[in-house]
Amino acid sequence: MTLSRKNKTLLVDKEAASALELLKDGLLHPLTGLMGEKESQKVLKTGLINGKTFPFPFILAPSGKKNEETIQSLKKNEEIDILCEGEVFATLQVDETFQIDPSERTKHIYGTDDLTHPGVMATIKRLGNWALSGKYQLVNGSKNNNQKKITLAKKTIQAKHTTSLFMAANPLHRAHERLIRQTLETTDLLVIFLLKPYDNSTLNYEIRKEALEYFINNFLPKNSTIVVPLENSYIFAGYNEIIIDSIVAKNYGCDRLTVGRNHAGLGMFYDCNSNKSIIDKVIGIDIEIQIASEYVYCNRCTTLVSKNTCPHGQHHQISYHADSILELLEIGLLPPAVLIRKEISAFLLSKIFPNRFKNLEKLYYDILPVAGLLEEHTEKDFYLELMKLYQTTSLT
Repeated sequence: MTLSRKNKTLLVDKEAASALELLKDGLLHPLTGLMGEKESQKVLKTGLINGKTFPFPFILAPSGKKNEETIQSLKKNEEIDILCEGEVFATLQVDETFQIDPSERTKHIYGTDDLTHPGVMATIKRLGNWALSGKYQLVNGSKNNNQKKITLAKKTIQAKHTTSLFMAANPLHRAHERLIRQTLETTDLLVIFLLKPYDNSTLNYEIRKEALEYFINNFLPKNSTIVVPLENSYIFAGYNEIIIDSIVAKNYGCDRLTVGRNHAGLGMFYDCNSNKSIIDKVIGIDIEIQIASEYVYCNRCTTLVSKNTCPHGQHHQISYHADSILELLEIGLLPPAVLIRKEISAFLLSKIFPNRFKNLEKLYYDILPVAGLLEEHTEKDFYLELMKLYQTTSLT
């Protein structure tokens, strides 16, 4: 397919580009290409591609008046350039153009088209009324070496079982740590797919990755866990998230997927006189889906416990809500060690509030016990020592 300056252009964002890269890398198999109108209708009716689960049509329908005018003007076999952030990202040979209903599409993805739903609103803004299909070639796609990384990790330890976890770790807290350890009990290699969101976050991907790798390198068996970045596009949202997770994990070489019992997509429904979940809809994807316990801190047990085994009830339990823990960090508070490991809290605060203190050395020596030697200290050192004071009990 030859790149030509005379080609018409279509503008897409990074979220759409990442989904096209996943498809081209073979990570959405049984899906092999962009869907046309007839295939889209078939998937909506059956939820299957070649007898294997795929939850909704995979189409390219970018928003914008110019995009819609361009799509409507295209002819079969015409070549078009797909631009992302001002650069040619891919070229596509047009097979078909067709109209879609953005509201119906969001309903298939999220189970609702209610615009008060944050995912629905964000997706509606990105969807146009016209879609196109055809074979495409990446021009400036990012190189994905993660499949080789996982294959090498499996070979290094001769792994018989490889399990996947999908998490944002925003921030990494004690319940995440317990979930990771519990998963490692029954597998040889754990692949953590660390989500890279497209919205602005206090903790960007690199900060979250460094915190997660600190925990892996210091508190887990060597060569047991690897971190793989995953662009968290809208196709992973909604009640079908576990299905897409299963497909991607399988195509990356994992034979198991662990999800938390409180996962948003794990809702139960009643069908044919039995209780079922979204997991029962996974057909033809050869991966074992395991449901992990939900962990809480119980002030009677005085430790992290599974809700299944703690007898003391919700009024004695502290749940681990990442958004609320992040709120403490965002206003500059050091979360209790029962919520986040102190080394990770110290690291995160030093990243969120760099150069926070006017005179760190004076503050350090004024309020913390020291050995008498004058040494340079980082903000991370300060937070770690401050946590020790919080944990002193003789005056409390």
